[in-house]
Amino acid sequence: MLVLNRARIEELLDLDALIDALAAAMADLSAGRASVPPRIAAFVPEHDGLLGAMPGYVPSLGVLMSKLVTLFPGNAGTRLPTHQAVIATFDPATGEPTALLDGTAITAVRTGAGSALSARLLAREDSTVLAVLGTGVQARSHVNAVCRVRPIREVRIAGRDPSRAAALAAELAATTEAEVRAVPSYRDALDGADIACATTHTAEPVVRRDWLAPGVHVTSVGFHPTGREVDAATVADALVVVESRAAALAPLPAGSNDLLLPIRDGVITAEHVHAEIGELVAGTRPGRRSTEDITLYKSVGVAVQDAAAAALVVTAARARGVGEHITLD
Repeated sequence: MLVLNRARIEELLDLDALIDALAAAMADLSAGRASVPPRIAAFVPEHDGLLGAMPGYVPSLGVLMSKLVTLFPGNAGTRLPTHQAVIATFDPATGEPTALLDGTAITAVRTGAGSALSARLLAREDSTVLAVLGTGVQARSHVNAVCRVRPIREVRIAGRDPSRAAALAAELAATTEAEVRAVPSYRDALDGADIACATTHTAEPVVRRDWLAPGVHVTSVGFHPTGREVDAATVADALVVVESRAAALAPLPAGSNDLLLPIRDGVITAEHVHAEIGELVAGTRPGRRSTEDITLYKSVGVAVQDAAAAALVVTAARARGVGEHITLD
């Protein structure tokens, strides 16, 4: 069985190829060609944490896999990431285990790549100003990915801790062609932004309708067991796109409070969800209707995204002859 650690994953996983692979995987999911049962989780209430299991089979990629992922928001600001995971792949013809991968690295990259895919499909083509809310792993991942699909010239970073925002801005300024700067508040970051990426674990919304410019594309990947990143007014006014209606609207922990709470409060109905990303890829549902539309991609993460990333990594590792091998006998 092939074993790949984080350093190998980061070396092997090509971001541009991943964005393209996610498009195909999401189209398979929406068309019913992939088998992705609902995510399940065991809760650790004393730490607001959970352990989730995400199995999936994507025939077009030849991948049978499962991810075990923990989400511990209390790790924010420590040496440990909030999301930590392992991914196991299996031979889809025999069920034999074939690879064990560092899922933490894959989760970080594929989540940003998923948001980049949404931006490629929904953000205005002339989008140049990117607001990033949050200062953790996903903030970095989103800057790297979104700058691949739109001509970003200015990146604004905002977070709860101004020193962390400044440090991340300085780091990204050295590796990104765009001008990157820290700003004092989420509102400052969103003012006039063309694309806004929310990557927090906040209990209170960091994306508010009054702070958004016409035509902005918002991506939201954060999770909080009782809170939300995006306020109800934004959700109500936006053209809402998800990875999977079933996943996004499922009860927690699988679903999204950003959508479930406005539904509970009568602000929207479930039918307000306009499309799945895969439907936009396939052209079976329309995307942005005008330059003034506010569009919202609410991500909860689905296993086909991990499967697409795992397939790319394993293929690259075998082609280059890298990685460790173990036997289970």
